[in-house]
Amino acid sequence: MDSDQTTLNKTTGAISVLRAARTRVTSIQGRGEAGSVLLLHDSATTSGAGAGNLKATYKFETEGLEVYIPGSGILFENGVCATLTQTSGTDGSVTMTVTRG
Repeated sequence: MDSDQTTLNKTTGAISVLRAARTRVTSIQGRGEAGSVLLLHDSATTSGAGAGNLKATYKFETEGLEVYIPGSGILFENGVCATLTQTSGTDGSVTMTVTRG
């Protein structure tokens, strides 16, 4: 049996392409680190990520992040490109549940 649902993981650091294909993000969970900011862009390349294709911004602190997106989730036509930063350290991480677009 083949499922269209999987998970993607992003750790703190430079912008990364998590999936270079049409994708729907249906949930996000983030480790609680002070001053965390997750940016999600609709882009298949890191160089293509910019203000014009920013789909979502999540800011969270030590309480962590737990978001379930209702309906069909957030659609990324070209791919999911993400940046995760925090005010200090490099221990942050987020896990997203995604389905094929």
